[in-house]
Parts: sequence; C-alpha cells; structure tokens
Amino acid sequence: LLDDIVLTHSLFLPTERFLQQLHQQYPGGPRGWGSGLRRKRAVLAVLLHFLETYKGLLQEEESAGKVIKELYLLIMKDTSLYHELEDEIIKLHQLVETVELKVADETPPPNKQVKPLFRHFRRIDSCLQTRVAFRGSDEIFCRVYMPDHSYVTIRSRLSASVQDILASVTEKLQYSEEQSARGDALILVTVASSGGARGAGGAAGRAGGSLPVLTPPLCPMAEKAVLQPSEECVFTTLGINSHLFACTRDTFDSLVPLPEEIQVVPGDTEIHRAEPEDVANHLTAFHWELFRCIHEVEFVDYVFHGERGRRETANLELLLQRCSEVQHWVGTELLLCEALGKRAHLLKKLIKIAAMCKQNQDMLSFYAIVIGLNNAAISRLRLTWEKLPGKFKNLFRKFENLTDPCRNHKTYREVLAKMKPPLIPFVPLILKDLTFLHEGSKTLLDGLVNVEKLHCIAEKVRTVRKYRSRPLCLELEASPAQLQTKAYVRQLRVIDNQNLLFELSYKLEPGSQ
Repeated sequence: LLDDIVLTHSLFLPTERFLQQLHQQYPGGPRGWGSGLRRKRAVLAVLLHFLETYKGLLQEEESAGKVIKELYLLIMKDTSLYHELEDEIIKLHQLVETVELKVADETPPPNKQVKPLFRHFRRIDSCLQTRVAFRGSDEIFCRVYMPDHSYVTIRSRLSASVQDILASVTEKLQYSEEQSARGDALILVTVASSGGARGAGGAAGRAGGSLPVLTPPLCPMAEKAVLQPSEECVFTTLGINSHLFACTRDTFDSLVPLPEEIQVVPGDTEIHRAEPEDVANHLTAFHWELFRCIHEVEFVDYVFHGERGRRETANLELLLQRCSEVQHWVGTELLLCEALGKRAHLLKKLIKIAAMCKQNQDMLSFYAIVIGLNNAAISRLRLTWEKLPGKFKNLFRKFENLTDPCRNHKTYREVLAKMKPPLIPFVPLILKDLTFLHEGSKTLLDGLVNVEKLHCIAEKVRTVRKYRSRPLCLELEASPAQLQTKAYVRQLRVIDNQNLLFELSYKLEPGSQ
C-alpha cells in the first residue's frame, strides 16, 4: 500500500502538498514513547520510501525540496531523543545527501555538462557513449532551422519553453527589438518531413485504449504546427525526421521540409556486412540503456498527466521514438536494396535479427522489426517474399502470431510471463494497459481516493521494476568491426515518409499486389 501511494500520489495530490501533509503529521516535539514514536516512525517510513523511489526527479522540484529539507531538519533533532530511530535517521541522512535536493535560493553548479540528444547530432563519439537519463534541467544542443534551411545551434535546457528557445535563437541571429515591435516577431514551428503527426507515439499513447500509432499516415504534404510560447519540452516530442523552424508569420507558408536526411541512393550499408547476431546484440544493448533511463514514475506521468508534466517523460518519449525508428529502418534498408536476390537475403537476415532479439528477451526490438516487415510497402513485395526459404516463412508466421493483438495480445503476454529478468518489454503495450486502467475507473469515488485503481496502476509499474531487477549481461567485443556495427545501430538513418516508401516499393516490384 505504501508503494502504491508513493508511486501514484500525483493522481490525486501534487507532490508539494503530499509532502506538506507528511510534514504536518510529524509530531513537533517529544510525546513520550507511545503514539509520538509510532507516528514519527510512520512518517519516516513514508519519507524514506518516497526518497528511494523518486531520487533524481526531486532535483527538478524546488518547492518539494524545500519541504523535505525542513522535515529532514526537524527529524534530525530527534536523533538524541529516540535511539530507536537511529537506523532510519542514518538512512535518511544518506538518502538526502544522495538526492542533492535543489532549493530555490541555491545557485546551479558551474560548468554543467551538456548532453547530446540522439538524432539531432550524429557524432560518432556521442553515439558510442552509454546513455544516461535526461532531466528537465539538463542542457542539450539543438539546431533550429530558418526558411532557407540555414540553421543556428543553440544550447538550451531540455525543459525550456518555446519562449526561451526563441529568445536564444533571436540572440544568435542578432534579431533586433525593432523587428519584433514591427510585427516581425519569430514563431517556432515543427515541420515533419514524413507528413506525420508531431511526436512518434506521443499523442497516440494517450488516446483511447489502442496501441500508440507509431507509423505516420499517408499524407501528400508535410505537416507544420506552430508551437505556443508556453509549451515546454518540445525537443523530445519531435518525430524521427521532424525539425524546429524559426520564422515570421509572413514566411510560415513558405516553409518546406529539409531534404530527406537519408539519400535515396541504393547501395550496401552496414546491415549487409554485419552478422545478424552482432546487430541483434547491439540493438538489445542500446535499447536496454534507453529502457534503464526511464524512471518508473514516467509511465504514470505520461498517461495520467501528473503534475510534474512532460519534463519527466523525456526518457520514455525517446524510447518510443526509437521504437518507431527501428520500424522504419527495416523498410528503409529493404527498399534501398535493388537486387532481388540480395533483397531476399536481407529479408532473411532481418528475420534472423528478430529471432535473436527475442532470444535476448528484447521484445521491443522484436516487435518493432516484425511491425516494420508488416508495413504495406514491404508486405506487397511478392517476388521478394517468394524467394524467402520455407523455414523462414514459417518462422515469420510464428512471429506474426506472437505479435497478434487478438484477445488483448494474449499470446505475447503468455510468452512474456514465462521470461525472467532482465528483459525489455514492448513498452507501447504497457502504456495501453495504463490508459485502459485510467479510463476504466475514476480516481475519486464520493470524495475518497479509489485505492483499488491506484493499486492496479502501481502493480503495472512494478512489472517494469521487475523487468529491470537484474543487470543485462551481453558479451560485446571492442574490435573495430564491432564498434562500426555499434555506431550503425545507434544512429539509424531512416525514411519515415510512407509515400516515399511506397514509391520505392513500386519501383522495385511494379506488378506485385
């Protein structure tokens, strides 16, 4: 019950108020060895569990940090009064030091490291680094483009508002106040080269009980969306090949997407040279890093709009975008392979990679590859599928059965239940389950908290904790060839424009149905 409340309290009570209530429950002075000691132990138990659960997230909560420090100082006064609390107080002291709580009047540490946000910069040295969790106060580099496709590189907080981003762009461009006063003020726009909606799975993950839609719909024109000045955390909501543009309202209509990031030139890429096992292992290793970066509370905030807001779902958003990226990578590689025999061999290799990802218990990569192979632009390649050996046709049918959504993904759930940690689940399905729990029952009933609902939500979140309860152990060599495969896997270049994928598909096999 304690874990249920700590994980889900933001559904009915903001964090600051939750901690204030806790502070009020702590007796201000000695009340003998009876109820006072029991009450203090109870408050300590809640506070310790809260700090253990939230840890780094509290660095973003200035007001919450202040309440915790006040309560901490109050509790520390009891060290000499109650020797029975000594163990809990020592643990509390260690946790408070580890969390490094931020208070409003404290100055930020100097020379803060800037983290690379994958997809925006494809430097090899950055992509080979182990992924670390993002927080709202982290600083990143990002490009903001102009209508003529020139760009400025800005340094910004991940949680920066659109207004803050535009201020940085204005400063870089030396945009004068007179221009803004004349009505030439800059606006920030997202332009999706895919023609798909902004955010790979971002909005869809919150919509209804269906799985997040990770494949953009057919659309002949790229979508442009003006961002409101108060919007925050826009960097992690960008689609795979979406970009930020700064322009005036007069030039908005002239905005066109950047040329496709990947040159549509057939030829061999690393996938043709690398061994299936190596590709599968590097996919699993990278996705494990991304999965480990997600704080379990992000699942609650993503679906239930917790009071911490979007800034605390950045790591989850990035993993969803990666899932979409892998789906489109499968189609991109196949459709850029012109020779029929080589294309059939690559199809066989991709099915092998999916099998090895499943063996690694990386169900995220497995699912993404199978969904990618079921893309209409790929499934219509009749000649290619006919050249696939019967053994692999049967294997792929089994994979399709495993990913079949019938009876609420019954087959997949049965397979997952037999797996022991560590494992990487198909994360969009967890979000679907949480959305179903949210929409299926009310949080408050007759003014009282629906404890059963909180328990069901917390149980689902605890499955994530269980999946990550043991470390992933993969033997990956550090040879030049392995590093090349690692770099390839971590910075996939994909076409996410469904129209373009169909165009390539019809060029390869015009008569296929």
